[in-house]
Amino acid sequence: MIWTVYLSGEIHTDWRDKIMQGSAAADLPVEFSSAVTDHDASDAAGDVLGSEDQPYWRDHKSSKVNAIRTRSLLENCDIAVVRFGDKYKQWNAAFDAGYCAAMNKPYITLHDESIIHPLKEVDAAALAWAQTPEQVVELLRYVTKS
Repeated sequence: MIWTVYLSGEIHTDWRDKIMQGSAAADLPVEFSSAVTDHDASDAAGDVLGSEDQPYWRDHKSSKVNAIRTRSLLENCDIAVVRFGDKYKQWNAAFDAGYCAAMNKPYITLHDESIIHPLKEVDAAALAWAQTPEQVVELLRYVTKS
């Protein structure tokens, strides 16, 4: 079986690359998917549908266009990894985790211990909490090869 792993969350560090490279080096039977990680492109996703005078409506349209990709990929993944960084609040990642929980889709949270408290409900529904991309690779090794 080839496992599909959806990588959700923070876009300002190389955690995705580390997980993908570590998984490739370990020859894990996984393929990866993700939301659009180009912030400007994501913000402009709805612009093709017409310009908006109010930022709310631009964001509203773009979030719906982005949801076409995000929902489809989340629904079709075998497991999700949801990354929360300490520099920005990733409300979209929290939403993805909640969506996974509602679908009974297994997910792993990835964050350091400094934000355990604000993520207590998100972590409570997760099947694992990792602090490093390397731990995620080891979890993927276990579940895909054991």
